[in-house]
Amino acid sequence: MGLQPDTLVFDCAAPIAVATFWAAALGYELDPTSAEDDAFIGDPSGRTAGIFFQEVPESKVVKNRVHLDLRPGDSMEAHVGRMRDVGATTLRYVEQNQFWTVMADVEGNEFCVLMGRRTAPRSTER
Repeated sequence: MGLQPDTLVFDCAAPIAVATFWAAALGYELDPTSAEDDAFIGDPSGRTAGIFFQEVPESKVVKNRVHLDLRPGDSMEAHVGRMRDVGATTLRYVEQNQFWTVMADVEGNEFCVLMGRRTAPRSTER
């Protein structure tokens, strides 16, 4: 029997701040037992096991080797704007056969907002 992924974990300097960002970004809920050194956000739909955030002493210094790709059901541009509203930074727009926006969370962890399922490619919105 093979291994089964269980929990997505973010190493970070400020678990509550990063968890609060991702809870707002994904529509998850911050677990009330979260503390300064670790935090958890739960998926209210029950589709995922949630995400855990743990404090580590070292800071992020290079590009993530693993990141989240988030695909909206509709407009990429609308969700990029919403992510900015909750504290994300836009790093760059990429167009390579498809298109997506590379962003960073409140501690610089990269993630991508992909083209929406009903979005036609266009390079005017960045």
